[in-house]
Amino acid sequence: SMQIPALLLPNASFYMEEPPLSRAGFVVLSVIMAFFTIPAIVLNGTVIIVSLMHKQLRQPLNYALVNMAAADLGTAMTGGVLSVVNNAQGYFSLGRAGCVVEGFTVSLCGVTSLCTVALIAVERMFVVCKPLGQITFQKKHAVGGIVLSWLWSLAWNLPPLFGWGRYDLEGVGTSCAPDWHNTDPNNVSYLIAYFAVCFAFPLTLILVSYAKLLWTLHQVSKMACVEGGAVAKGEMKVASMVILMVLSFLVAWLPYASLAMFVVCRPDAKIHPLVGSLPVYLAKSSTAYNPIIYILLNKQFRKYAVPFLLCRKETVEEDEASEATTTVEAVSTNKVAPS
Repeated sequence: SMQIPALLLPNASFYMEEPPLSRAGFVVLSVIMAFFTIPAIVLNGTVIIVSLMHKQLRQPLNYALVNMAAADLGTAMTGGVLSVVNNAQGYFSLGRAGCVVEGFTVSLCGVTSLCTVALIAVERMFVVCKPLGQITFQKKHAVGGIVLSWLWSLAWNLPPLFGWGRYDLEGVGTSCAPDWHNTDPNNVSYLIAYFAVCFAFPLTLILVSYAKLLWTLHQVSKMACVEGGAVAKGEMKVASMVILMVLSFLVAWLPYASLAMFVVCRPDAKIHPLVGSLPVYLAKSSTAYNPIIYILLNKQFRKYAVPFLLCRKETVEEDEASEATTTVEAVSTNKVAPS
């Protein structure tokens, strides 16, 4: 039977030198990760390329979408590709240094993407609700938000490289992440802080911003009193889009964050490596559907991205598929323009 080098395992005694999955099991995981990784690379790469090609897409409100595509592409190119390769081999083949590099890079890009989702929510809330009065959303605000998302992620993913917390193998032992199993007080304190500022805080920003956005749209709709008119239609579009965005965020990250905190609080709990791996792959799968939800459902991006993907010349699309950014940009001073 296949042997995994014991020094590479996070809890060698837990695996007892037996591989946590059969050879077929590892191959299935490899195929699943390839299924998400290849579209993630193609779609996020497309978003970046069409944004560079068309200056119409280089508007401040779209900067965060391109930033998220860059972060998701980073996650897919490192964590996604390595998960495909390592699962195909059945063990992590890059040694301790490779594990630390992968853990750091994937966490850096993952948390940046997660913070960018929060940034998009806050930006949309500011554009629609104008909580600080008539402030125009400009390029400097967009760039500032992007820089902040990377610096925030960097600040919280560097500590394990300097002794507060650590990166180690996770799940079935073919990918690396912050070490949720280590019960050392130094490590546990890092994990609790990391969970609070890199998951709970962005989630709170998302929920508060979108709640405020939906409430404002509802008030606008009531003031306009146009049943079935532009306002009601615009409100329904944005409401359905927001719900989709929040649900996708929770589906991707809640299982991972919940399992991580459970392991931190109950270190003695025996969790099968496969159960430990599924939330990891679920979180990584968000790199494939983020560009679909946030960008291809945005009429502006879709107009250029779809022909690019199909290798055709651009044609102006007028279909009424659900889309949020255009509607949100059009909502101002108590009016919703039909998109």
